[in-house]
Amino acid sequence: MSAPPFVHLRLHSEFSISDGLVRIDEAVELARSRNMGALALTDLNNLFGWVRFYLQARKAGIKPIAGAEVWIASDEDHPHPFRVVLLVRTLSGYHALCRLLSAAWREHQQQGIAYVPLALLIQEKEGLLVLSGADQGDVGQALSAGQWDLARARALAWKTRWGDDYYLELQRIGDPMRDRLCEPTVQLAAELDIPVVATHPIQFPAREDFKAHEARVCIAEGRLLADPKRPHLFTPEQYFKSPDEMAELFQDIPAALANSVEIARRCSLELTLGKSRLPDFPTPEGITLDDFLRQQAQAGLERRLTQLYPDETLRQKETATYRERLDFECQTIVQMGFSGYFLIVADFINWSKHHGVPVGPGRGSGAGSLVAFSLGITDIDPLRYDLLFERFLNPERVSMPDFDIDFCQDGRDRVIDYVRERYGRDSVAQIATFGSMAAKAVIRDVGRVLDLPYNFVDQLAKLIPFEIGMTLAKAREQEPQINQRAAQEEEVAELLALAEALEGLTRNVGMHAGGVLIAPGKLTDFTPLYQPEGSEAVVSQYDKDDVEKVGLVKFDFLGLRTLTILDWTVRYIRER
Repeated sequence: MSAPPFVHLRLHSEFSISDGLVRIDEAVELARSRNMGALALTDLNNLFGWVRFYLQARKAGIKPIAGAEVWIASDEDHPHPFRVVLLVRTLSGYHALCRLLSAAWREHQQQGIAYVPLALLIQEKEGLLVLSGADQGDVGQALSAGQWDLARARALAWKTRWGDDYYLELQRIGDPMRDRLCEPTVQLAAELDIPVVATHPIQFPAREDFKAHEARVCIAEGRLLADPKRPHLFTPEQYFKSPDEMAELFQDIPAALANSVEIARRCSLELTLGKSRLPDFPTPEGITLDDFLRQQAQAGLERRLTQLYPDETLRQKETATYRERLDFECQTIVQMGFSGYFLIVADFINWSKHHGVPVGPGRGSGAGSLVAFSLGITDIDPLRYDLLFERFLNPERVSMPDFDIDFCQDGRDRVIDYVRERYGRDSVAQIATFGSMAAKAVIRDVGRVLDLPYNFVDQLAKLIPFEIGMTLAKAREQEPQINQRAAQEEEVAELLALAEALEGLTRNVGMHAGGVLIAPGKLTDFTPLYQPEGSEAVVSQYDKDDVEKVGLVKFDFLGLRTLTILDWTVRYIRER
């Protein structure tokens, strides 16, 4: 009899930040090599890696399942927070998960942890499957404490609300205290007629990566690897097991294996990617967006020509050339569907100019547009300097236009606030960036968790050449002393082995220097949001490439200190 197939429904990738070691491409390749037809990504409280996982999995012929492991906040019936896994069944479930994660980070964050209130989860339940969280769920907590009646009441409450969309998780991860919950969980499931599912919380690719994973956890928590008092939350068994290994683990409960495949079959999310969606720019009644662009550009050109050519005779002579170029550009912009983009950019730039926020004159290929010059986006006459519009927009190479706009550093936030007020605070956010463990930094991080002397680690870190894109592999080729020390000193060899396993992993979430998103509606229809602890800044959970893939348009609001200094200089000159 062949072993029942199995699908992994729990995976913490590197985007879990604190406790995941699996890279996205690595996870997809592991699933492909093990002939898995589907795989779920369930990072802790986020969807940071979802878009790239979705694309890579589909390219490899694997069905991608969206999900997240989330903290549920304590309430009257739950004195302690607990975890469950939410899996997306449908597009409405994906939007619900985006809203839940956004609310958790923006409104229910405590000491850097985002919590989802149970009442909010119940409200947003459509299209979501719930896995019980095993020992870390509310039912598992009660069973661990020997409180059978409480566990039964909690499981019954979940079943009443979620019906067939709630599963009790069974896990055997090599921890006797946690593995022993399988038997009472199966008993409870049989009594209440709740389906069980075998899951395996993947934290790292292979068994031999356990120590590197523990080092990553220590780096995130500021602990020492050898500290006897640090909590040991993971086991060496939490690697990417094959279906055969899982079948052997749960050979006594084949239904739990079969249900992992059934859940994968029930989860079907199709995303529309690569189609840009601009916010609606308000136009006067009865005037289309394209006609309004033409009107504004023509009116702006008249003002510019009056400034450029005060002599009326000369102006009349030059006007035909400018109008011909303007008509050509307008036709191209309308044809490519970018009228709204130009009007939006012109709106916030002209607001800035009229409200005392210095703006740069324009740079990059956007300075080649006469429409931009006419609308006030740039202050450079492209005809005077023979600048080509085709370098900025070309129908043969369809891509979003991208104006790099410089604002005074001190006034930039005022412009962003204006945009928030104009388009709605739920429609405007900045963009996440992900910092990674670079060569020098990972040496210092690993040296710290190994409790090696600072000077010892510093000497080794300084052997790595200072060069953009430097890796530990390149450094070992270029600096023979690194390999010599690794061969002679056991501590150096251990440090390098751990550092090479961690190098390049996502370490932290930051904010794009200038990118601002303006959505046609609520941002959570496109991306979940993230808010760092103690910060007012709201950012997308997707980076600049992924937000564009899901259809959002990035506007660059670059803060330039030079403009601030120039503004101060002019002000002081006028005062004195």
